[in-house]
Amino acid sequence: MPRFRRHLCIPIMLLASLAIPVSAAFAQRQDVGDQPGHIPDAADEVLPPQFQRQLVLYRTTEPPGTIIVHTSERYLYVVQPNGRALRYGIGVGRDGFQWQGLLKITRKQEWPDWTPPPEMIERQPYLPRFMAGGPGNPMGARALYLGTTVYRIHGTNQPQTIGSAVSSGCFRLVNGDVIDLYERIPVGTKVIVRQTPEL
Repeated sequence: MPRFRRHLCIPIMLLASLAIPVSAAFAQRQDVGDQPGHIPDAADEVLPPQFQRQLVLYRTTEPPGTIIVHTSERYLYVVQPNGRALRYGIGVGRDGFQWQGLLKITRKQEWPDWTPPPEMIERQPYLPRFMAGGPGNPMGARALYLGTTVYRIHGTNQPQTIGSAVSSGCFRLVNGDVIDLYERIPVGTKVIVRQTPEL
């Protein structure tokens, strides 16, 4: 029977559809990409072409405005009219911390604070117990909170991790992209997280 642990971006109350098995050995690994206090320069924010924000053809039956995350592709899509979507490159949860499900945006925050949970502190004792929002905060410039979980779509102070699987389950964008997304997306927006694309 799989064991379950809560992490920075793991639900407070685990829902069956979002449960994530984590082995004892894996739980001892350090979180990759958490460098509180690091402030990237503007050049770091320039992504490779495939992860830059762009309008793409996209087939779905979901209505415009819906967010669809494809974990395996490392993309977040905002459905647009006429068979298109705005596509953002993202960083996703590393192996053992990925999930899928249907949630809604329940809250939005500019320059969110960061409070690593006890499980993360146990794995990385050097992390701060609290960090106010700002350019060096791993949560980045904006956060969109998913349902009643502690999963978030947020910015990052580690833009080089976009396109990688490094988080504890949250989805990270470069700050310019998360600010753009934040302005487009109202509270109540449906978010669909899939590990593989629709066929």
